[in-house]
Amino acid sequence: MAIINSTYTGPPAYLFNGHLETVIPSLFRKITDVTYEREKIPTSDGDFLNLDWSSVGSSQLLIVSHGLEGDSGRHYAKALVKLFNSSNTDVLVWNNRSCGGEINLTPVLYHHGASYDLDTTVSHVLASRDYKEIYLTGISMGGAQTLKYLGEMGADLPPAIKRAAVYSTPCNLLSSANTLKFRSNAFYKNRFLGKLKAKVRAKAAQFPELIDLDLLERVSDFDSFDTFFTAQLHGFKDANDFYTSVSADNWMPAIETPTLVINALNDPLLGPECYPVALAERKAELSLEMPKRGGHTGFVVGGNEFTWAEYRVRDFLLNGG
Repeated sequence: MAIINSTYTGPPAYLFNGHLETVIPSLFRKITDVTYEREKIPTSDGDFLNLDWSSVGSSQLLIVSHGLEGDSGRHYAKALVKLFNSSNTDVLVWNNRSCGGEINLTPVLYHHGASYDLDTTVSHVLASRDYKEIYLTGISMGGAQTLKYLGEMGADLPPAIKRAAVYSTPCNLLSSANTLKFRSNAFYKNRFLGKLKAKVRAKAAQFPELIDLDLLERVSDFDSFDTFFTAQLHGFKDANDFYTSVSADNWMPAIETPTLVINALNDPLLGPECYPVALAERKAELSLEMPKRGGHTGFVVGGNEFTWAEYRVRDFLLNGG
């Protein structure tokens, strides 16, 4: 498709920079009146995934992939559920392993490249339900998983999947990871590390021979965490090998279905390589929209329950525009 001129005019005046646009909704935004029906499905390696459904009896389904240390209870997931349900569309939010309130069974956790679990989710839906149209969306890490899955499948993508849209997505994982080294991003680094360390401690209780808890307590940056824990648990050499091996932009040129990427230019967690301008300019299936404002998963609209990005995702997926 192309580079799209964004219609987002910006947040209320009190959210006057990208950090506030990111942090305030993350901490304080609440979405009510959303309930789920949980389904647990097996994975091929002896683990499980928890799928949270909100159905309205539609022939259309939206599958949502959440962000790092998120789950189906995050405000952005529940907002998409509520918005798409109101547009007569069923919604499924799948929880990455160890997310959604239940620790998983195998030594692995999850990561930006875990598109295999999205594939398991999609395959289960196709085998067990009869949807005429399926749409994919992902937020932040979930966007990267979605883009990687679309590229891996390429022309073999199930025909029921009609369109995809992602936002605040680290298309290049190394570029995004490098932003966590900035002093201005210490809040995000510490918040993510604290939550991930708790997950690793839980994994150590299951597999004490695999985890050095003394080392875990000494780790204070993502390069070290991803080298000694993410990489080791998931079969990568070190942090750099992990970042470069699973980065979504390795697969994005092979995407064969209409896909929208929305990344705000003031997103504090996206580096320059996370804006695939050259690819969007030459690839008919890919549209890139880069609002000047929005922060990371922000895109607040004053006085509105839903964000601009959520409305934009709905418009692209359900209306094709």
